[in-house]
Formats: sequence, structure tokens, C-alpha cells
Amino acid sequence: MTLATTGRVLCIGAANIDRKLTAKGPLRMGTSNPARQHESFGGVARNVAENLAHLGAGVALLTAVGRDSGGQALLAHAQVAGIDTGSALVFEGQASGTYTAVLDQRGDMVLALADMELYEQLTPERVAAGLSGPAALTVADLNLPLETVSALVRTVQPLVVVAVSEPKMARLPADLSGLRLLILNRGELQARVGRQVDSDAALLDACREVQAQGVRDIIVTSGSAGVSYTTPGGIEHLDVVPAEVVDVTGAGDAFSAAACWSLLKDPDDLRLACRRGMYLAARTVASRSTVIPANAGTHAELALDARYGFPRSRE
Repeated sequence: MTLATTGRVLCIGAANIDRKLTAKGPLRMGTSNPARQHESFGGVARNVAENLAHLGAGVALLTAVGRDSGGQALLAHAQVAGIDTGSALVFEGQASGTYTAVLDQRGDMVLALADMELYEQLTPERVAAGLSGPAALTVADLNLPLETVSALVRTVQPLVVVAVSEPKMARLPADLSGLRLLILNRGELQARVGRQVDSDAALLDACREVQAQGVRDIIVTSGSAGVSYTTPGGIEHLDVVPAEVVDVTGAGDAFSAAACWSLLKDPDDLRLACRRGMYLAARTVASRSTVIPANAGTHAELALDARYGFPRSRE
């Protein structure tokens, strides 16, 4: 199987205004804490799309925004980044999505609050109407309604689904037949199978159970414990790429974007996809940006596959 290396990637899901509040000292519950605020553009699908655009992929974003200042800014920023927003839906009288994260003084997330009601408007019919032209790869996040994810799994290939949170694992359909790849963390995997995944044997059993539901491959991220991915013989594990943690926001989306970009070029090499994903995630946690700016050079280094031990991509 070979995917076009220059083919378009369609990302479907959330595009939010992200607000990050980082505590200046130890957090104390029930009282006011001094903090620094940073506002940026976010949303899983949007973050993946921007990272992919920085990597040189042609990208389209199918999302929903309100007809408000936040929605206008989200779409304008995406267009400047090189993302096609022609299929984005704009709704009157509704607020664009927001995500507010509270980080401790080390940059680790303590709490996040998300207003994602607008994405219930991304119904199967509206999403189907926005699927204009073929895509080399489609990436959907679980901010979409269950019925929409089910329709995409049934009708779109190759499809990658990126989990969002443990509660939103309820939006992943029971039948995953035809799904190319599911990217999720260990907590989200536990939510899917309904039990603790606290050992290598338990991880293998859980992945086999989900694969039996129809998905071809699974990537399980475990933060500082590294990444695991399915193979024909079971599961392989990669240790985390060392990085100084400044802010973890966006690291998972960076991982997903680089892994998807890698599958465009090397569709059967999941190990390489994970290594590329871990590299971009490590560079993202070392930055204060949810998506590393294009002029930072990080995406260009990854695209060249130089200095980091990656084999050069096949032409």
C-alpha cells in the first residue's frame, strides 16, 4: 500500500481559542493563585492541521466556529498557516469553542475546562457535504458526535482517529472496521476496555481487544513512560525522547500530526511514525507554543529526517 506523498490531508474536528493559565508558585485549592495567561489557537483537529501544514502537507480543515471574533480569528490564522478552511461551518448566535487549561509551575496540566458544544453541529450530513474531493488521509478527533465518527469509520479510508479525553471515548463507535489507526493515551484505552491497563500484559490484551473491533493499528502514548504501538506480532515500545518540559499543551497533537505525516510517506512503518511523533512532541513540550511556529525550524528538521537517526523517506 502506498499513499501519495503530496496528497491532501483532511482534518475534521475542533478549532478552539485556547487559554493557558500557568501558576507562578505551588497551587492552592479554594483560593486565588498568581498566574500568567497565554492565549492561542487550539483544538485537536486544528492543531494537527497546523503542524501538518508546517511539515509541508496540503491540509484542509473541516470544523465549526461561531460568527464571532474568535471564529474569525481562528479561520484567518488557519488560512495564513496554509490550511484550506473552505469547508468550515460558521454558525450564527453560537460561541466558538474554548479550552482553558490550568498548569502548575512546572508546566504540567492540573485541570482543563472545555466548551465544545458547538461541535455537536458537525452532524454526519454536514460533514459528508464538506468532504469535497479525495484525501490521501483523513484525521478525525473525538470532539465529533458519535454518529459522525461512526459514519466516517464506515465510509472514509484511510482514516485516523485521535482521542481527546477519557469521557469522550464514548464517542468512539463499537464497530471500528476499516479504521486505519487509533491514537490514544493509556487512560483513554482504559476507558475503552473498561478496566485498568497497568502492565505490559494488560496493555497487550487491551490492544488486542480493540483491534478485534476492527481497527488495524493502535498507538498508545504514556507521557514520560514513552509510546507503545501494535505490530503483527503484538506490541513494541519506544522510550520517550528527552526534553525540558516548559508546557505540555499541544504535545499530543504534535505527536499525532507527525505520525500522520510519516504515514503519508511510509505507510507501513508505524515505528518510524512513532519516532517522528515523539520528536515533534518533545520539541513542543519544550516550547510555550501549542504549535511550534513555522519559522522555528523544528518542522523543517523533521521533514529532512536529518540528525535524529531517521531513515530517509522513500521517494
